[in-house]
Amino acid sequence: MLFNSIQFVIFFVVVTAVFFALPHRFRWLLLLLASCYFYMAFVPVYILILFFTIVIDYIAGILLEDSKGKRKKLYLIMSLIANIGVLAVFKYYNFLNENITQLLGVFSFSNPIPYLSILLPIGLSFHTFQAMSYTIEVYRGNHKAERNFGIYALYVMFYPQLVAGPIERPQNILHQFHQEQFFNYNRFVSGLRLMAWGFFKKIVVADRLAVIVDTVYKDPESHTGKTILIAIVCFSFQIFSDFSAYSDIAIGSARVMGYDLMKNFNNPFVSKNITEFWRRWHISLSTWFNDYLFTPFIVSKRDWGKLAVVAGLFMTFFFSGIWHGAGWTFIIYGIMHGLATIYEFLTKKSRKKLSKKMPRFIYDNISILLTFSFVSISWIFFRSETVQKAFYMFTHLFSDFMKVNKDGFIFDDLSKRDMLLSFVFVSFMLFIEKKKEHKDLPLLFNRLPVVIRWAVYAFFFLLILVFGVFENKQFIYFQF
Repeated sequence: MLFNSIQFVIFFVVVTAVFFALPHRFRWLLLLLASCYFYMAFVPVYILILFFTIVIDYIAGILLEDSKGKRKKLYLIMSLIANIGVLAVFKYYNFLNENITQLLGVFSFSNPIPYLSILLPIGLSFHTFQAMSYTIEVYRGNHKAERNFGIYALYVMFYPQLVAGPIERPQNILHQFHQEQFFNYNRFVSGLRLMAWGFFKKIVVADRLAVIVDTVYKDPESHTGKTILIAIVCFSFQIFSDFSAYSDIAIGSARVMGYDLMKNFNNPFVSKNITEFWRRWHISLSTWFNDYLFTPFIVSKRDWGKLAVVAGLFMTFFFSGIWHGAGWTFIIYGIMHGLATIYEFLTKKSRKKLSKKMPRFIYDNISILLTFSFVSISWIFFRSETVQKAFYMFTHLFSDFMKVNKDGFIFDDLSKRDMLLSFVFVSFMLFIEKKKEHKDLPLLFNRLPVVIRWAVYAFFFLLILVFGVFENKQFIYFQF
């Protein structure tokens, strides 16, 4: 079991204190050992899988830099096969085997291929993609091969973002591990504030919303349409507050030590279309697929015209769905977003004409509402345990809308207190996320009297203690 929030804070404090006490030349080793310890808190033996891919990619990077032509391409392919092979075995083997069994069963055949009793290594999809970006960038000549094995291992394993991103590129983070980091009070405070905001979003917002969401998704057949609809909307805010909370904690904890990680979220619920949504949501994954799958594909098929873009969009989101999970629910989720972005690409001109015929304020707000509605509906498949449950929720959204319980409350088996608190804290979270867009906000906050600033910190700490849900729920994206 991974660390809970309190254990992580203790771990972070100890590592950070030792980090600044050590000379620069030993800090990479401390961070690598801390990252190993952090990863081994899940399943200790799985560290061997991670080191296997690290060794392969470290050697591949050097060979790629020293090679040309077909040999260079061969080294890249071998590295990618090793990474994708590990991902395929641990994440997709049983899913594919199960579908083969069902297909053979139609023709009354049995499947001789055995199932594997294995757990998915934590964060496997994240650090696999980060490792692949390294070899691809070295192959393209955009980054030199890292000759220090320990520094390269730290690039893959850096504990703040190891299990749920952001998925970093070598150009952004590798050189930072070579640079000496000095204690900077402003960065230190800024990082701690961002971490505190992340813990607030996780413990107070996401885990409280989870109480509502889990109640409905566990047994949707027992709920009416209005309760299902509330759970769908709540999950949209839960997954945002949960996932962006991890990113904030990762970015904040790295910033305290002097390292800059890329921004992973940019107020996604103000998006006016699905294309914009993916520019604002899980930015490190969206840009990864754009740079390494979508763009190379449409460039290679540019003689196809529009068909290249259509095919590229569908392929990209299909694989994005599979990246999120080995199941038909995730595949359907990816296909839905692929079809939506294809529709937006093909109707771009007509939608632009329509926008000019309507008041801008009305058009923008309708667009935001429609985008949020589509994203929320698509997340039914993302969250549901089975395709059958997902379709049940989808087809019963508007059933028994006027039904009232005996106590006069219109929502089945949902706590009034949880719903009221969730509404308040979600509203507060969205307000702060909007204000975070202003770059001068930290500067203005720092200009406040010390007493007021510490009063705000104390208030936040009190909110977490009083209204937090301390059930040690893992972050949603740890499963990927």
